Order: sequence, then structure tokens, then C-alpha cells
Amino acid sequence: MVSDSTLVRQLKDNDTREQAFRALVSLYKARLYWHIRRTVIDHDDTDDVLQNTFIKIYRNIDKFKEESSLFSWMYRIAINESITFLNAKAKRKGIDSTELQESLVANLKADIYFSGDEIQLKLQQAIAKLPEKQKLVFNMKYFEGITYEEMSGILDTSVGALKASYHHAVKKIEHFLTED
Repeated sequence: MVSDSTLVRQLKDNDTREQAFRALVSLYKARLYWHIRRTVIDHDDTDDVLQNTFIKIYRNIDKFKEESSLFSWMYRIAINESITFLNAKAKRKGIDSTELQESLVANLKADIYFSGDEIQLKLQQAIAKLPEKQKLVFNMKYFEGITYEEMSGILDTSVGALKASYHHAVKKIEHFLTED
């Protein structure tokens, strides 16, 4: 397995760029897919956003200053692409982002790529109701196990603020799941 610094060096070298990019996609495609999927919910939309994310990574690798990890930098691009995509989709439909999230979750049951049960569907409904920042922090911590320190680097937010966001998100989700 090649190190990130070696991979970045190869990506920035025109002679090794194509091969290094294939390796990068192979290494990170699944992780980025699931991160994007938790944000945009729909499988086909996720594929579109993932493709846009990798295009942006390819075009901007020379601007990567290696002040953060390669994954953190790519993750930030994926977050931005996901949010941009959802905002554009909501605007096209003439609804706000919360309404869009709720409609996407409502369609999840019919999605052939969703293999969850009723409890997982209810959890997704609860997450859809969270404010954007809380949703992002909850998904990163709960589903992906990203530490607050890593999140701080990715989201450029203090650890304390991230812990507070996660705590509020958990409380809101618990309330949603226990109300009848």
C-alpha cells in the first residue's frame, strides 16, 4: 500500500498522474461513496456527486498544500459537492433543503439499493430533520467513526463545537425515535 504523501507526489507528476489517480479512486471510492450517500441519500445522485468529487480532486490536486491529510482534503471536497448538489436540487424543485431531505428519505423505502429495516428508515427520517451541521457531524461520528480531532481538521471547527453539535443531534434523534 502506497502512502498518501507518495500518492500525492505521483498525482502531481504528469508522468505518473493517471496511474496514481486510478489508485486513489480504488483506495477511497467506497469511503467517499458512503459519506456522500449519507448526505444526498439517493444512490444515483450519490454516483453523480462522487464523480464530480473525483473530477474536482483530479483538477485541483496541484493546489493541495498537504496541510491536512489527503483524505481530509478529499472529504471536504465531497462535503462541499454534496451540499452544492442538494441546494441546486432543492432550488430546481422550489423547496427548502429540509423538505428535500424529508422527500429523499420518504423515497428510501422504494430504493433498491437501500437494504435497511424499519428502524434504519426511522433513524434516517430523524437525521433528515437535523440542521445541516448537526447532520454532518452526526454522520461523521456515528457512521464513520471519525474522531472529533479529525472532524475539526475537515470542517475547520473547534472540537468543543463539534462535541456540542453531536450531543444536540443525538438528543434530537432520541426525541424523534421515542415520540409516539
